[in-house]
Amino acid sequence: MSMRISPLTLDGFDQLPRHARRCVFWEMDPDALRDSRVFADPEFEKEAWLSMVMLEWGSCGQIATLDGRPAGCALYSPPGNVPRAKLFPTSPVSPDAVLLTTMRLEPAAELDGVGPSLIQAVVGDLVRRGVRAIEAFGIVRGPEEVRATGSSHECSPSECMIEASFLEDMGFDVVAAHQRFPRLRLELDRDLGWKADVESALERLLMAAAVTVPQSTHKSAVGVL
Repeated sequence: MSMRISPLTLDGFDQLPRHARRCVFWEMDPDALRDSRVFADPEFEKEAWLSMVMLEWGSCGQIATLDGRPAGCALYSPPGNVPRAKLFPTSPVSPDAVLLTTMRLEPAAELDGVGPSLIQAVVGDLVRRGVRAIEAFGIVRGPEEVRATGSSHECSPSECMIEASFLEDMGFDVVAAHQRFPRLRLELDRDLGWKADVESALERLLMAAAVTVPQSTHKSAVGVL
């Protein structure tokens, strides 16, 4: 398959994975979301939020396609634009960091190294923009907790947050420990040492994919939004 990673643009909303187009887990205040559930159009709200961030700050996402079809995305933003960012027990995000909120993969993309490639693209973009660090709220799932399929429209911490172990594999370090919602950080001013870490993780995941492709029950290491 031919994979392509490109920055999210104002007219690229339709390239987002299906769930990511409708999910406002991060973008709306939870109280407002509960109050407006019966009449809000989540897809409209998501597109409006993305447009606002891009107009004020610049591109806030990376899009992955496989053979021209949507395969995954990573979304990130200054934490002040993310209402839910201040509600975690490990809040707040450090003032010098951009918040990585979303890593969403379509089922067909889970075995193709798309997740690490998206992280590489995010890091490359933010290094060019002079950002010092990326932070993310990871989730630690229980042994019986399984993420739904990539086409799920349900929003919950388990469905819409990034697996903490995936973030650690990508070179993030825990800076605020918590049994459920640790906050992790990737420094971007360490002589680009992240590059070797991410490339190594990509190689490991590709090797794992080569072994597990025949198994239709394989689950990705990425907990996504």
